[in-house]
Amino acid sequence: MRNYLMLLLLVLFGASVAIAQKSKPAPVKAQQETSDPAAKAVLEKMRKKYEAYSTLEAEFSLEIEVPQQPKQTQKGTLTQQGEKYRLKFNDRTMVSDGKSVWLHIPKNKEVQINDVEGDEGEGGISSPQDLLKAYAWKDYVYAITNEYSEAGKLLQQIEFKPTTKGSDYSKVRLTLDKKTLEIISIKSFGKDGSRYNLTVNKLTPNKTVAASTFTFAKTECPGCKFEDLRVD
Repeated sequence: MRNYLMLLLLVLFGASVAIAQKSKPAPVKAQQETSDPAAKAVLEKMRKKYEAYSTLEAEFSLEIEVPQQPKQTQKGTLTQQGEKYRLKFNDRTMVSDGKSVWLHIPKNKEVQINDVEGDEGEGGISSPQDLLKAYAWKDYVYAITNEYSEAGKLLQQIEFKPTTKGSDYSKVRLTLDKKTLEIISIKSFGKDGSRYNLTVNKLTPNKTVAASTFTFAKTECPGCKFEDLRVD
């Protein structure tokens, strides 16, 4: 996965860290496993449900557990329209119009602009939409592992396991409402003992969103340095 699946956000949703990935040696493949057809059917239905929304707004929290460190909880919001999105998380803002990505780092008074990159089908994440196609990734297998009732809802869990020995993760667990197919939470289990748990607190589909939401204007940060790293 990449950058904790975009700090798991972009496990609901995501931005590419492809450059760092390309610098790593090719991982060693583990013994071949196959995915659960029932889990694939659920994930396909979930993808179609989310992709049918004209827009999506989500409020979420990310709980971070790292060995020998205090537990942290951070909050954020995501507004999405197809491949376009605006993500506010902690003290950073990431915006994409589907072609370019703006990353605003307030403490540095800096805005970095990059091209959208990704390796769709290989676990690449260039937009929130790519995470809805996780079942097509070749480096992970998945299966339904649990069903249980909580707060009047029947929840279902699907676990993703890497098929490469060099992965930083032992598994990623997706919890969703079995009836509505809405994502409840996503939790990653690092081999170093770290845990990253993203919980969706509120989901608002089909909300009217201004086109300007998906670009980062210089008027949003008048004193910032804009560093354009796009190829063209």
